[in-house]
Amino acid sequence: MRRLVLATRNKGKVTELKELLADLAFEIVDLSYYSDLPEIIEDGGTFVDNAIIKAKAVAEYTGELSLADDSGLEVDLLNGEPGVYSARYGNPEWNDRERYQYLLKKLADYKDTRKTARFRCVMALYEPQSKQVEIAEGAVEGEIVEPRGNHGFGYDPVFYIPELGKTMAELSEEEKNRISHRSRAIANLKPKLAKV
Repeated sequence: MRRLVLATRNKGKVTELKELLADLAFEIVDLSYYSDLPEIIEDGGTFVDNAIIKAKAVAEYTGELSLADDSGLEVDLLNGEPGVYSARYGNPEWNDRERYQYLLKKLADYKDTRKTARFRCVMALYEPQSKQVEIAEGAVEGEIVEPRGNHGFGYDPVFYIPELGKTMAELSEEEKNRISHRSRAIANLKPKLAKV
């Protein structure tokens, strides 16, 4: 069975990706399997750049097929912030709650305005032998609200999906896996993964 390395140590992301990829015939491991992997500097200006940087670095280090994502929240009133800085928004030392509280503070002046936003995900699949990269994207539209729910991670508690009437953190794992930006990107990538 061919190995697929998920280019992340984020436990929430690993769980979600393993669930989404469960129907494919791969041995799926994450970066905790490669404890001596040097830190990867994500210095790209876009989600695509960062996903490729991670996938390529991991594939070249491990010699295995690698899947990386770069994803984040884009808030229209903040000109797309936090964007590629979502995981280190405000202060790299902060936890998820501190990060979304900082976001809410930045939006505090827009009391009666809809705070439209989207979760965007770019997946990069890198094949080290052929040096070929495949890209797939997914997004889910919503609004920023006061925190609700205790599932998920990151900005899930403040990301409201109007057609479901819930924040991402109020969804069950199964519901989230059906509609998330990551699940949409994986769905777009699966035909390419199946060929590998």
